[in-house]
Amino acid sequence: MKLTPDKLKKNVDLSSFDFKTTSEIEPLTTIIGQERAKRAFEFGLSVTTKGYNIYMCGPTGTGKTSFAENYLKEIAKNRPVPNDWVYVYNFVNPDSPIAISLPKGMGKVFKKDMADFLEFVINDLKKVFNSEEYENDKNNIYNEYQEKRTQLLDSLAEEARKYDFEIKYTPSGVYFIPIVNGRAISEEEYPELEKTIRDEIERKVKKLQLETQEVLKKIKILEKELKERIKELQKRIAVFTISHYVYEIRSKYKDNTKILDYIDNVTDDIIDNLEEFLDKEEEDTPLPLQFASYKKMSRLDRYKVNVIVDNSELEGAPVVYEINPTYYNLIGKIEYDNEMGNILVTDYTKIKAGAIHRANGGYLILQAKDLLSYPQAWEALKRVLKTGQIYIENLKDIYGLFITPSLKPEPIPVDLKVILIGSEYIYNILYTYDEDFKKLFKIKADFDIEMDYNQDNLYKMIQFISSFCKKENALPFSKDAVEKVIEYSCRLVENQEKLSTRFNEIVEILAEANTWAELEKSKVVKKEHVSKAICEKEFRSAKYEEKINQMIEEGTILVDVDGYKPGQINALAILDVGDYIFGKPSLITVTTSSGRSGIINIEREVQMSGKTHSKGILIISGYISQLFAQDMPLALNATICFEQLYSGIEGDSASAAELCALLSALSDVPIYQGIAITGSVNQKGVIQPVGGVTKKIEGFYYVCKKKGLNGKQGVIIPHQNIKNLVLCDEIVEKVENGDFHIWAVKTIDEAVEILTGKKFEEVILLARQKLKRYLDNLVSLSDKKDE
Repeated sequence: MKLTPDKLKKNVDLSSFDFKTTSEIEPLTTIIGQERAKRAFEFGLSVTTKGYNIYMCGPTGTGKTSFAENYLKEIAKNRPVPNDWVYVYNFVNPDSPIAISLPKGMGKVFKKDMADFLEFVINDLKKVFNSEEYENDKNNIYNEYQEKRTQLLDSLAEEARKYDFEIKYTPSGVYFIPIVNGRAISEEEYPELEKTIRDEIERKVKKLQLETQEVLKKIKILEKELKERIKELQKRIAVFTISHYVYEIRSKYKDNTKILDYIDNVTDDIIDNLEEFLDKEEEDTPLPLQFASYKKMSRLDRYKVNVIVDNSELEGAPVVYEINPTYYNLIGKIEYDNEMGNILVTDYTKIKAGAIHRANGGYLILQAKDLLSYPQAWEALKRVLKTGQIYIENLKDIYGLFITPSLKPEPIPVDLKVILIGSEYIYNILYTYDEDFKKLFKIKADFDIEMDYNQDNLYKMIQFISSFCKKENALPFSKDAVEKVIEYSCRLVENQEKLSTRFNEIVEILAEANTWAELEKSKVVKKEHVSKAICEKEFRSAKYEEKINQMIEEGTILVDVDGYKPGQINALAILDVGDYIFGKPSLITVTTSSGRSGIINIEREVQMSGKTHSKGILIISGYISQLFAQDMPLALNATICFEQLYSGIEGDSASAAELCALLSALSDVPIYQGIAITGSVNQKGVIQPVGGVTKKIEGFYYVCKKKGLNGKQGVIIPHQNIKNLVLCDEIVEKVENGDFHIWAVKTIDEAVEILTGKKFEEVILLARQKLKRYLDNLVSLSDKKDE
């Protein structure tokens, strides 16, 4: 069946929509054509059971990330704002900072309250301990001590005189000076005394020493009592001085037991360490020459509040899209300072939040490829989702590469939905090889690359273009320009009944068309601007296609587009160079002879044939056997070759061409070289659909155009691929003028008749006659050998 121009592309008609330009259309507020994915996504968000996180999969450019962000931000507005989180000093175990949760915005308020509390407390303490009243009370205690001490020393001196001694007090101790005959004896005179006198002196000294020890013991007890009384005085004054500040801050946070406990600890610590606050200058104690588990903190640093999550600016649940999901960016980290060149020190104020902290109580969006690229990031995320808590640990602690004591912050409970965005390939890999994945990501939102061509989706496409214009401050698109964009959308999916959802590629055309319109000083984007954008985009990437066509034109690559030749045909292949796909004719030749080898696939023999292509050759063998070997043995050697092919070949889309060339070689009926064919074939001779028919037709057309159109050239395609035709306007025009032709066939019979111009039965008859001659030759040779 020869196709008419109306079958060759989708003729988009928007006359049923009442608008002149997209400026009259309301912008799009939802996603287009992804109902399955949208329903799965919405359901996943509504399930509160653990493990119902969402994996959004599909090709790049289908709008997964944009949809997730926009949809989540919309529903997040109606969800409560999660609590703030702070870390405070742990007075019991300094290596394990305490995590405290507070209502929205109260984290920084608590931080300021604590700073004000300490400022007021310290100022008041300094004032009261520098006051005359305090000095008087302290002096009274000290004077009482001095009086008791003096009494003890006087009694000791009196006792010494009874033993004929004087007492001398020095910084190094108490010395007894003997008195003989009413005169104190010096050290130099002592040895000259008579032995009886010295013995008597030593006996008295021993007794006196015992009494002295008792007195000194009592003095030490007095000194201890003095310190305790002064400390008790200071505590009593301190408690009285700060009690109203403590009462105020405790009253403000009376519903938070963790804060109340913390305030009590702070109060106790201040009272127990009053000397630190009363010193005029803080004394810095040097760090030991080894790594410290936490930084030596100043007298006030340990009372600071480290706000790691501040949700004061949020109006709903957080939506966090982490574009760089490293391990530390996800779960946070503990930073270090380098002191004295080789000492790493840290403290709880160095704890930094990660994306999971910021998304806690809301939603976290991650790209699967990026997440899996970073060491331990995927494992850290799974650990959080399995345990429901965030443990902040540095990687060096996990790997154990360095012995550096660190903090172990109290874990924070987690309540969030994780939306992982990636490809179908990554999903299948994780689902197959990671047993945790299927437990943690139970919802799959699968995005399609195409949607139905219907009125609803057409209007949404118009709205999408309107949204682009508004967002990018672009010129409005006229109705015919919108029709051209929608036609391009059909071309992207190569289907007249579908529209593409690869919106990234559509946006490229919209942006470039707007640029061409602006360069022409146009007030709207017109159809010709869209056509220009499409042509220029293809031109930028078509270098290899042009070079191949040039080589065909020059004869470097042998492709005939006119004349008749037996056993030779033009098949059509697709070449993908990354950002550009184009069709290229490939010359297939077939030779036959008598023999028993059957059909030989040269590509397979040299290991250049893929499995699907090799299967296609075996299918051809089945068809030939059914057609010719029902009443006689098949005595055939046939070799099939893709000429000038120096890379591998895969796919069965050339099997129809190979079969036609084989039948031509067997029958000696020539094939018109100006007609190319694409399509696979089954063992019954039925033509089956293939991919890329539009690019294949265009590829062959441009070769014919370069070598000269003669009105007889064209392409044969499977009839099932008619809906996949979205050809460019030039080819449609040439078909309409009769300069180029496209046929759609159902069986190999139709294809052979178009290619050869003869009835299929006539071709088969000639082929059967040749096969009979091949058989006769083999029988004759066998008989001669027997003789």
